[in-house]
Amino acid sequence: MGRRKKIVQECERLMDNPENIRNIAIAAHVDHGKTTLSDNLLAGAGMISEETAGEQLAMDTEEDEQERGITIDAANVSMTHEYEGTNHLINLIDTPGHVDFGGDVTRAMRAVDGALVVVDAVEGAMPQTETVLRQALREGVKPALFINKVDRLISELQEGPQEMQQRLMGVIRDVNELIRGMTEEMDDVDDWSVSVEEGTVGFGSALYKWGVSMPSMQRTGMDFGDIIDLEQADKRKELHERTPLSNVVLDMVCEHFPNPVDAQPRRIPRIWRGDAESDLAESMRVVDEDGDVVLMVTDIELDPHAGEVAIGRVFSGTIEKGQELYVSGTAGRNRVQSVGIYMGGEREDVEHVPAGNIAAVTGLRDAIAGSTVSSVEMTPFESIEHISEPVITKSVEAQNMDDLPKLIETLRQVSKEDPTIQITINEDTGEHLISGQGELHLEVITQRIQTNQGIPVHTGEPIVVYREAPQRASDTVEGISPNRHNRFYISAEPLSDELVEVVKRGEASMDMPELERREALMEAGMDKDDAQVVEHIHGANILLDQTKGIQHLNETMELFVEGLEESLDNGPLANEPVQGTLIRLHDAKLHEDTIHRGPAQVIPATREAVHKSLIDAHIALMEPMQDVRIDVPNDHMGAASGEIQGRRGRVDDMYQEGDLMVVEGIAPVDEMIGFSSDIRSATEGRAAWNTENAGFEVMADSLQVEKIMEIRERKGMKLELPPSIDYF
Repeated sequence: MGRRKKIVQECERLMDNPENIRNIAIAAHVDHGKTTLSDNLLAGAGMISEETAGEQLAMDTEEDEQERGITIDAANVSMTHEYEGTNHLINLIDTPGHVDFGGDVTRAMRAVDGALVVVDAVEGAMPQTETVLRQALREGVKPALFINKVDRLISELQEGPQEMQQRLMGVIRDVNELIRGMTEEMDDVDDWSVSVEEGTVGFGSALYKWGVSMPSMQRTGMDFGDIIDLEQADKRKELHERTPLSNVVLDMVCEHFPNPVDAQPRRIPRIWRGDAESDLAESMRVVDEDGDVVLMVTDIELDPHAGEVAIGRVFSGTIEKGQELYVSGTAGRNRVQSVGIYMGGEREDVEHVPAGNIAAVTGLRDAIAGSTVSSVEMTPFESIEHISEPVITKSVEAQNMDDLPKLIETLRQVSKEDPTIQITINEDTGEHLISGQGELHLEVITQRIQTNQGIPVHTGEPIVVYREAPQRASDTVEGISPNRHNRFYISAEPLSDELVEVVKRGEASMDMPELERREALMEAGMDKDDAQVVEHIHGANILLDQTKGIQHLNETMELFVEGLEESLDNGPLANEPVQGTLIRLHDAKLHEDTIHRGPAQVIPATREAVHKSLIDAHIALMEPMQDVRIDVPNDHMGAASGEIQGRRGRVDDMYQEGDLMVVEGIAPVDEMIGFSSDIRSATEGRAAWNTENAGFEVMADSLQVEKIMEIRERKGMKLELPPSIDYF
């Protein structure tokens, strides 16, 4: 009987005992060594051979991941580990660190209870470390820390035990500051900061496969002095044999991360807004494998043989082949064709997967990443909040017309697998537009379409997505229907940043009970009277209905809202989405006959009113910005800051860190296209840089008209603006 089969059987046996299950994610800044660490754990658990661990990158299953040396898709694996005489089942998700794939990280956090945050000992905590920590803590996932690449402190920086300890304590202090800052307001979390004494911090080198923690040092008697001696004497193999990394990390996982029975009572209220008194809620809280089935889908993968595989966390009940399950937001039921677990990139079919595990299910054809799948109809889980929104777009067209149907199918598939991608079809030009988080994100997706599906495609130049937003409060304006019988009176004004945030994060939405929504809006600073008359929320815009007793308004409201959404999706300046607007409906005059207030009348009237009020509110174009951080040797510092300033950017800070200078600044996404090749040549390839999406900023007045015209031309719109836009 093969070793693998033995491991599968052992996993099946352990699945039924939630106390001994740990669901964890490994998350970090790009290139801090997550995937190499995952390899070590797999080797330690006997899943891949020891020799190739660290080079095999078993979790980077796609060719392009191996080529680029970065993780793109979150990968799943289950393994077993014996800790204090008991075997544990560990379900691990290796997540990408690159900012363009942040959506995968957010989704992975929904499936797990613990996050092992990996930080490079030399670089320390980085912007993306902060982002992944925030994603974990927001989902109620408990962190632990592993400081990787400690070997570099010894061999490259030649540090002695004293300096080393100071540097490592510094990293721990930074991470704890982040954790404390983020958990201050959480009442369901005690102190989640990490500490060496408690054993929630590990140190080591994933590349050379050794690791230590306070408990492991007590067990093996190795201290930093011994490690430095062995490392300097080049006895890395002995170092690995005396204190293997996988034992240290897996022990830490078993001891310090919560099992589903501890975690679910805390996590369910965070991610589910249903009735807390119901049997279903109780069954999720106690991880009842005999309860109703509840599965939260966090990822969709395409298997060439089995079709779509939905991967997700089972919160209640037991999933088996042949079950008929509901998928939130779709009608009818889907039939489960097979259920399995992941063993390092390979899916193994099993009989059933009970609550508390991460399952891979085929046959759920309606599911997308983020669906709630259950045996009874239920309130779905909170939608998975993606912190960033698409900021860059490319057009994709098939080179041969015959490939068109296949291309459309593939694009549909792509948006199912990765909800941070948006696909739209430009009706006028017939192009398919694909929008994502950054240049790399789109490059990877289009490359996959070519290689995996064999469809040759043309891609256009990258296009940046803008937003439009009002800058002041407007007067009340009138919108009149074509037949002159219906009139709407509205005004528009800017929403505060706090309110925009709350709406974007889904903390106030039309899906929640009115009372909760009202409280969330008032907490973010909305006036009490306003919060009581919120009629609709669309994008980051809010509609208030301040009318009193108008006849026929109830049945016309649906059309008014439809017209409003259409006008906000296509702003008056350049048909770009409008954001951050509070629209007040003050009054309406409606024809009593339904026939005379149909869609052909109400929608144009609404559009006229909305666009007129936005122009009166001095609507302006906002462009997406990126935070830029460049690490560069001193003598190239001028060139690096010049690269930011030359792109209409501003440099906010420069400081020394170790032997490098750090330049921090912000620049428009539009100007950052092609940045990577320019910065390489400006600094002779010596710079390391990182960008993060930083939301939208109003563009300078002097650039507004030129940019608006450029976008209008690209979209084939009329090239003159309404005369009322004279405020730039």
